[in-house]
Amino acid sequence: MSMEHAPFAGFMPTPMPEDGIAKAGEPRDPSVPVAAVEAVIEGVKTVYDPEIPVNIYELGLIYKCEIDEKGDVAIDMTLTAPACPVAGILPGQVAEAAAAVAGVGEVTVEIVWDPPWDPSMMSEAARVELDMF
Repeated sequence: MSMEHAPFAGFMPTPMPEDGIAKAGEPRDPSVPVAAVEAVIEGVKTVYDPEIPVNIYELGLIYKCEIDEKGDVAIDMTLTAPACPVAGILPGQVAEAAAAVAGVGEVTVEIVWDPPWDPSMMSEAARVELDMF
């Protein structure tokens, strides 16, 4: 992954557990207001698949992003393919990027396979970037 796309230069997340769930963060400081979902999404947009020059949100890999009253975040994401070479680290990068947003507590990122990802899930911006019209 190029350093310009890495959310944390020099950071290498630990491999994701076999259960398909990555976690990051800690309980939110009650003196900090709970972050908006839009802020979490902006944080997630800093994560790129190293083989594709488009962030994972625009690729359509994020299926759910919810934040509760404590500031804890639940994200469901998928990968472009089950054998994706970054399957072990990408969810951890997403969890760390979301946890870095002010007002976020604990983050749980779960890999889901339903519905299966396909290129139609990409945003128009991603299709333009990848010349897929």
